[in-house]
Amino acid sequence: MCENAAMNHRLPLLAAALFGASGVVAGAFGAHALRPFLLERGMLDAWQTGVHYHLLHAVALLGVAGWLRGERGEAALRRAAWAVGCWCAGIVFFSGSLYLLATGGPAWLGPVTPLGGVALVAGWLWMGAAARAS
Repeated sequence: MCENAAMNHRLPLLAAALFGASGVVAGAFGAHALRPFLLERGMLDAWQTGVHYHLLHAVALLGVAGWLRGERGEAALRRAAWAVGCWCAGIVFFSGSLYLLATGGPAWLGPVTPLGGVALVAGWLWMGAAARAS
């Protein structure tokens, strides 16, 4: 891989590890400690949706880390960097806002959730562009 590459495999691998671990913790916390509270508020599905997308995109980050181990051109690396950034932001904004809303966070967080979803979609589009450029 180029020395001045826009990204190497370590950043998405680290992000995958952190988001994977935190996603498992969030899932377990919601299924056990928070379950009665979430059920009472009618927010268990929202919590589970946040965990689902959180973990799904942690695995996607792991896939990008593996994909980046091969030889890639600068354009592909830049586009993959955008994908990783979008997925990280999407996890924080989409899943994070769902977690906060489910536990009684302020209503102004409602519009943050779709912005996080847009970031997740943008990450997939950037990854497609990276694949096309490789």
